[in-house]
Amino acid sequence: MELELRHLRVLCTIADAGSVGRAAAMLGASQPATSTQLRRIEAHLGAPVFERTNSGVEPTGFGIEVLAAARDLLARAEDLGRQAAAGASPASRRELRLAATNSPMLPGLLTRMRSRLPELRITVSSVYRSSDIVELLERGSLDAAIAVDYPGLELRHSDAVRHRGIVTEPTFVALSAGHRLRNRPEVALAELADEPWFVTPDDGAGWPGVFYDACAAAGFAPAAVHEFLGDRTELRDMIAAGLGVSTVQATARPHPAVAIKSLAGTPLRARYVLAWRPAEVGGELAETLHGAATAAYRELTAASPHFETWAARTYWGARP
Repeated sequence: MELELRHLRVLCTIADAGSVGRAAAMLGASQPATSTQLRRIEAHLGAPVFERTNSGVEPTGFGIEVLAAARDLLARAEDLGRQAAAGASPASRRELRLAATNSPMLPGLLTRMRSRLPELRITVSSVYRSSDIVELLERGSLDAAIAVDYPGLELRHSDAVRHRGIVTEPTFVALSAGHRLRNRPEVALAELADEPWFVTPDDGAGWPGVFYDACAAAGFAPAAVHEFLGDRTELRDMIAAGLGVSTVQATARPHPAVAIKSLAGTPLRARYVLAWRPAEVGGELAETLHGAATAAYRELTAASPHFETWAARTYWGARP
């Protein structure tokens, strides 16, 4: 077989849906047909793209690389179509009102968007709560946004808004570089039961409820909690001083005074999503935004040694 764009779309849809069955429904195909197509694609590529789990599928280490390349190729293909139509489409030269929650991929996304669509004027606003982002999209005050949700707590909105997953990442923990667990390759959440925690406030998507649920599943309630939403440098300095620990994004930048560790069993995950108004953002622009966000995230993971260590242990280490 020859690998075609439609095959890449199948892989990306399976990754976004998290299961072959849900992907089949999104593609308008049967589950057996989609499973057969996936097997043929994997046979052509020579290695599994996904590993099967109790809840669906997750990309293998090889699959992460394939999906990143697939999304980039699809975005480039969409760019070709956009360029061909640009001369006859004055609507393409417009302003995009973009918002983002606490997302590290925003700078890389904007850099790529300005390179790919220099005629598009992008205005950016910071909105912490994903529920507020949805409300702004519903009202037409935004065109697109980077929001967050959690497994089992998918972003909710009306038919006036659409969303698509960018990446589901593990949540890590930041400790003082002098912490007793600093030399562990990973830390069990229960081992931090007696620690004071810095916890960000309600994000309108399920946090901090998912954190407290994970703690309860590990058999404890946090001994002390300090609600914190402020400067990242200030938080880093407080952790470095041994005043507490905090969950952090998997791509948090390393610092010599802070040890960033993965949590054993990955009890906490967060998903970044692209949300947009289809009335304002066409399919090509949505695909370009998604591709730029994915590429920006891939760049962040490549510069994150703790993420690379976790990925190698979780995915590459599991491959035969």
